[in-house]
Amino acid sequence: MNFWPLPALLTWAAAWAVYALGSKSLPWWLAFVLAGALGCLASLGGRTWWRRVMIAGGFPLSFVALSASVLPGWAWLLPLGLLLLVYPLNAWRDAPVFPTPLHALDGLAETIALPPRAAVLDAGCGMGDGLKALRQAFPQARLHGLEWSWPLRWLCALRCPWARVRRADIWLADWSGYQLVYLFQRPESMGRAAVKAATEMQPGSWLVSLDFALPGVGPSFELPGVGRHRVWVYAMPLGGPDEGLQAPGPHRP
Repeated sequence: MNFWPLPALLTWAAAWAVYALGSKSLPWWLAFVLAGALGCLASLGGRTWWRRVMIAGGFPLSFVALSASVLPGWAWLLPLGLLLLVYPLNAWRDAPVFPTPLHALDGLAETIALPPRAAVLDAGCGMGDGLKALRQAFPQARLHGLEWSWPLRWLCALRCPWARVRRADIWLADWSGYQLVYLFQRPESMGRAAVKAATEMQPGSWLVSLDFALPGVGPSFELPGVGRHRVWVYAMPLGGPDEGLQAPGPHRP
């Protein structure tokens, strides 16, 4: 039975209760942060990304709407500060926080034969949805996640205690020790990913990308994903003389 939007309504009410109780003994901004954090944690239970956004965003949006006439000017910097905390400036060139659907990688194990206890990396693991999809596809693999945003890294480690999740820049980290690297980036990042994979990944390993293909490189396999999604699979070595890979521009952390 579908109870939506009851989870969102209950979360908004709980967040307002936390704010009302907290503001009696704490500064208003700290009570706001606590209530907002409750909404963010509750949003992890949303079945789709837009439901997660609605669950997490209901309290702060209603707070702003009710408080617009009484808030000091500097208070409007708080949402910007929270955005920069979750999504640092040097990550803006990469994909925004769009989660991997749970079943997006189903059938991948039938295409890729990984050795037992293979090391598998989710490069840019966000809140852990990609790691969950990888675990469903490869339950025997040793799963690793890299995430630059420390709040998202913390949430990912909390949701995926069976994976090793580290805070790191995916473009500076070494990919050579992994038998499979998974990406859900954006089209502008894929040329850089192709060069990095061709330079660092070992023969016999695999690069898997959700939705976005590597420019100038033919995939080894292309699989249908969930809904509109597609999965692009590339065997290493990558970057032969006819594939036209171009080096990425300099990276500025």
